[in-house]
Amino acid sequence: MRFDIMTLFPEFVEGILKESIIGRAQKSGAIEVCCHNIRDYSEDKHRRVDDTPYGGGKGMLMMAPPIYECYRAIVDMQKSDADISRRVVYMSPAGTVFNQKKAEELAKYDNLIILCGHYEGVDQRIIDEIVDEEISIGDFVLTGGELPACIVTDSVARLVDGVLSDAECHLNESISSGMLEYPQYTRPFEFHGVSVPEVLISGNHGNIDKWRKEQALEKTKTRRPDLLK
Repeated sequence: MRFDIMTLFPEFVEGILKESIIGRAQKSGAIEVCCHNIRDYSEDKHRRVDDTPYGGGKGMLMMAPPIYECYRAIVDMQKSDADISRRVVYMSPAGTVFNQKKAEELAKYDNLIILCGHYEGVDQRIIDEIVDEEISIGDFVLTGGELPACIVTDSVARLVDGVLSDAECHLNESISSGMLEYPQYTRPFEFHGVSVPEVLISGNHGNIDKWRKEQALEKTKTRRPDLLK
């Protein structure tokens, strides 16, 4: 799967996504992440990409032409792949709130293009012309769409074959399984007077599975009862 991120701060995005599991997945070829600097597509000699909004108001608005040219360059790069499935997402507080179900939907595409807004956002005309859907990561406002874009990329990428060592890594964890994950423990056996539950060292896998399911259910009831609906 290929991720194309349109941003004013490509180094910022690359710095996050080159690390850990997502970074290793890029090196192995399981996914491809490409960051595109929208300023490179500005026709202004100062590489200007924003202007004051019509009708007045505070702040600056990202202009449509540089974003559109950036988008066209991404699409043209992949013209040889005629059957490619593509989704264009704009990270926006006005979008639908991102969740695991949405991540699973986006993971079905061959190419995910993410537009990161900045300042006061982007010209509505670019949203109307190239964006398939707007997505928010929560009911709060950030200074730009770069962090949300990294979150969406990370969440979607880990569902792609070859990114995680085993599909079970994401099938049985919190949210994906329909419940929160059970408590987990590692060495040392005792820490600050608290020992690992005996059932986990019993060697009885039937009892261990039963305990984990009971713990997951209780944790979900207490913290996220909405998930049980």
